[in-house]
Amino acid sequence: MHPAPRTTPAGLGLGFLTGGVTGASLTAFIGGCVVAKASLVVVGLVLPALYGLAFFLLTRPRHAREAAVVPRTALAVIESLEALGGESSDVPVRFELTVAPDDAPGYRVEIRQDINLVELSDYRPRGVVVVEFPPDRPWKARIVKRPTPQWEERAAGAHLDSAPGPAMKEDPPEGCAGGLLTFLGLLLGAAAVLLLFRADLFGPDENGASPRPSVSSSPSTTTVTSATGTVTLGPGQSMLDQDELRKAVASLTQDGEKHRALTVLVRDRVLTVVFSPTGVRTAGFDPRSLPYDRLPALVEEARTTLGVDSPRSWQLTADIATTGSLTLRVVVTGDRGTATLEADGQGTVLRRSGS
Repeated sequence: MHPAPRTTPAGLGLGFLTGGVTGASLTAFIGGCVVAKASLVVVGLVLPALYGLAFFLLTRPRHAREAAVVPRTALAVIESLEALGGESSDVPVRFELTVAPDDAPGYRVEIRQDINLVELSDYRPRGVVVVEFPPDRPWKARIVKRPTPQWEERAAGAHLDSAPGPAMKEDPPEGCAGGLLTFLGLLLGAAAVLLLFRADLFGPDENGASPRPSVSSSPSTTTVTSATGTVTLGPGQSMLDQDELRKAVASLTQDGEKHRALTVLVRDRVLTVVFSPTGVRTAGFDPRSLPYDRLPALVEEARTTLGVDSPRSWQLTADIATTGSLTLRVVVTGDRGTATLEADGQGTVLRRSGS
């Protein structure tokens, strides 16, 4: 009797590892594309390539040993065959064979092998063929299409009995355990990427929500181009803190040529200034002229008096596009819609609109 092929612990472990690498690389690549992080995209591309290279190097000695094994030759009788279709000249065929080695008991095996469409009629149930198989993996039998004259003569005059028992399969299914371990590895791989890169994937909310308390404030980040300037505060800070907005505006207007602005947009931790084009005479205002002392009160009034339940975010816009004079506009968003409060350049409330 030959041992039937079965899933080994090494095979289960390889399935788990493959699932982990797949989950990690897909999560990193997709997450990197969504949040525009090149490092995550690179991880998603490099990780499967490194895994493939490591797998090739580690399995190369085993493949070399298997290739060095001299296959055994035996006669086999076709118990049944079924063409599985195909559009090329070679048709995949599923064979169930009884293999009869000269020095061992016969056994059944199920294999798949491509057969040329012209030669398909040469194979029929109860026909005797010549097969080759590795001694240690008898389920990997292959029909020899052009046997030597000696084996061809033996096959022509042979009569073989069918072997009892179920047929061994060339590629046995891994079963529920293998599939479950692969799926578990995929989930753990995805979770590992989400945990390791949580700062990149789940950065602090910049939509105006209150940040989590922090023992110490992180330094702010300032970005200035010819068209815009942005200041982002660290966790635990707010543009409504005393002098915080004034200092942020000052950091963007150190260059005298950029003092005039078309729009100033303020959220809880983010300041964005859209500058007037350099060298072009356009309407604008000096962002340093904002009524900084009135802004926290305007935001608080908009959050508490305009009928917005559970306000989640706010933003303040300063521009002169509508009236020709500086207008401040506070928009608050809550569970039941939005509300707006407008004020003039001195911070005096002009109008309110509820949700």
